[in-house]
Amino acid sequence: MAKYTVHKGKRYAARIELTMIESFASNADIATRLIKSGFTNVNVTGSGSERVAHGTWVGEDTTADMPSQITEVKELSV
Repeated sequence: MAKYTVHKGKRYAARIELTMIESFASNADIATRLIKSGFTNVNVTGSGSERVAHGTWVGEDTTADMPSQITEVKELSV
């Protein structure tokens, strides 16, 4: 798994690729998981296996393994 660091107060975009079974999850379900992990102002778009999520990290700077479903993360300019 790849490691990634998120920084307090920064906004991120993530490309998410879901398995066939996971693709039944709603965008609201995915947003809820991201909020529970420490993001706020979360917006998820797309359908099926391909989604894009935007959110702001509110926790302290954190480095962790990225789930395999997250294939790309970009820090966005505010």
